[in-house]
Amino acid sequence: MADRTDIDLLLRGTIVTPEATLEHGWIAVAGGRIAALGQGADAPAAARTVDHGDALILPGVVDGQTHATSAKGMAGIAETTRGALAGGVTTLVDMPYDNPLPLDRPERLAEKTAAIAEHAHADMALYGTATRETRTKEMRALIEGGVCAFKISSFESSPTRFPRIGADLMLDMMEVLAATDLPLGLHNEDQEIVRARMAEARAAGRDGIEAHAEARPMAAELAATAQFLALAQASGAHAHPVHLTGAEGFAQVAAFAGLGARVTGETCVHYLCLDAAADGERLGARMKVNPPIRAGRVEGLWQAIEAGQVAFTSSDHSSWPIDNKLTASIFDAGAGVPGLQTLLPLFYTLAEARGLDAARLAAEQLCTRPARFFGLDGKGAIAPGRDADFAVLEKGAFPYDEASARDGLKWSPFHGDTFSVRVAATYLRGAPVWDGAEILNTPGSGRYVARGASGWFADQGHVQ
Repeated sequence: MADRTDIDLLLRGTIVTPEATLEHGWIAVAGGRIAALGQGADAPAAARTVDHGDALILPGVVDGQTHATSAKGMAGIAETTRGALAGGVTTLVDMPYDNPLPLDRPERLAEKTAAIAEHAHADMALYGTATRETRTKEMRALIEGGVCAFKISSFESSPTRFPRIGADLMLDMMEVLAATDLPLGLHNEDQEIVRARMAEARAAGRDGIEAHAEARPMAAELAATAQFLALAQASGAHAHPVHLTGAEGFAQVAAFAGLGARVTGETCVHYLCLDAAADGERLGARMKVNPPIRAGRVEGLWQAIEAGQVAFTSSDHSSWPIDNKLTASIFDAGAGVPGLQTLLPLFYTLAEARGLDAARLAAEQLCTRPARFFGLDGKGAIAPGRDADFAVLEKGAFPYDEASARDGLKWSPFHGDTFSVRVAATYLRGAPVWDGAEILNTPGSGRYVARGASGWFADQGHVQ
């Protein structure tokens, strides 16, 4: 244990650690890291003590899929990370396909890390990518620059911001990554199927949310996923479809894993609660995401989580304003929803409603697993030596008001929903950054977090 005079902060509450949930627990923080933890009165003296009573103290959330710069470019990092802290998210893993340009070369990595240093309220790790212009020639430099994963798409939403990467370049990238533990993520939809079905729906004058789901059928998702996993099987790379919308996708991942492939799969919290049949008429374009919200898939996804098949759950937060959704046709509406501020309370509420140990499952799915996956060695768990990042949860009944969002967007598909917890406080490296009402730190307080030595398959002898 650190010397008593070195303890900057002592937190008290119900502490959720990887090994146990400690009632009447305490955490000692020194120099922005966890120095010690325990239970009861035998706690060290500290310069400052904060007693959160019976509230739960979880690790700060590591949101493994965010789009911080969609609408406002690099400056959008400020508002996005403010929303993160209000939701107990202390580390964002931000996607490389966003405004203004894909993160496919070292100079763009330098630009984004500089923007983090200028604008971020929370810590950020970064995905890199490859494009037809750069192909694989910049990948090693991006790895050396600390990117924690790579991401591509099999569907082209934009030729510059979100291009389609064919199987040839996909395989080339996997061959580069095969000797490392860095995953390659995929937006997993088959372009030919989706574009043909969209054209059919438009020609028929069908333009509602149900047409959106039907135009992007499960067949398109499964076809793209299967090819991707097969390339991983052949190359030895770690392949990771980033938003599986049904249990069928996780069955595919399990099948390829059984063949010896290094494969994992991820889902997003909106797929764990929204249903196209039940919620489509009510929400319309407010629930438009790609791949789409489908009917009848919620139960299967929860079963996959309980079976340990889901690597982790993310928000896929998109920073588009609501105006981007207000179009006559669903096919012209922007895809994506805000989710950073609601990820933790929503996931906890859903898990609790299923009779699960919501605190421990949330810590595992939203903190520990994504930190391990992305090699963020100091994040994701309350344990000595880790960063002192915490989310404090107060239990009760809390209706969510989209007007209270701190992400600058002020809209949410979960407006009016009642959560069984709220984020009463957030700490970043031991500093209080959210007090349940206000953001307490300044832009630039967040840091760029480079990938470390840990990883999902690191114990299999692959090196970076």
